[in-house]
Amino acid sequence: MTRDPTIPKTGEQPVSGRARTVPDTQTSASADIAAFVAKARAMTPGKAGTGRLIFALDATMSRQPTWDMACQLQADMFREAGSIGGLSVRLVYYRGLNECRASQWISDTAHLATLMGKIDCRGGQTQLGRVLSDARREAVASGVRAIVFVGDAMEESVDALCATAGELGLLKVPCFMFQEGNDPTAEAAFREIARLTGGAWCRFDMGSAAQLRELLRAAAAYAAGGRDALMRLARNGSGAAALLGQMK
Repeated sequence: MTRDPTIPKTGEQPVSGRARTVPDTQTSASADIAAFVAKARAMTPGKAGTGRLIFALDATMSRQPTWDMACQLQADMFREAGSIGGLSVRLVYYRGLNECRASQWISDTAHLATLMGKIDCRGGQTQLGRVLSDARREAVASGVRAIVFVGDAMEESVDALCATAGELGLLKVPCFMFQEGNDPTAEAAFREIARLTGGAWCRFDMGSAAQLRELLRAAAAYAAGGRDALMRLARNGSGAAALLGQMK
């Protein structure tokens, strides 16, 4: 049976309807950039226990095997965050010719799993620019502690991506870029995005479910409790140590 290709809009409780389409990336006018920078400098990171994490996924066809793995492992993110103080997640994915969708903020593990289970992978080009722009809007509007991105390819202008990544860096929103496979173009882009945002880059493959689980737990710990929570987890988890070693 073909799965529902869309996810419903979600808040703290399930509601009916469809996910919001993420707008195309647009270049900011100089006045908008100045206002953005002023607001970014005035912001401070969110407090522990109020963490918001954007969980973004490449859902193009090449990702089908590890998409299923991510669906199974995302529950570990919530369990780790719950032990620290809680976490709300915004699920964002792209696939197909021009489809990029985002849920509202979700704080229920089972509900997130249900949403992810409704999505199947479809062939198409990468749309990471739309993901980063959506994250920037959310960070300015309501605060975001971190972004987790899982993908395997990059087919966009790296310079344009880095411009948005630099703005996320001003907002103190680190990007944890988890790369499947060995594509050198993707690696170069993901590493630079991680560097500009003060985040981290790590590689995994289809056979490393345990590694991805640890990486997701580490990102959730940071989103829920900040650097201190990540440092505590790093004493026992290699994933946390890998992220912490790269972060500024």
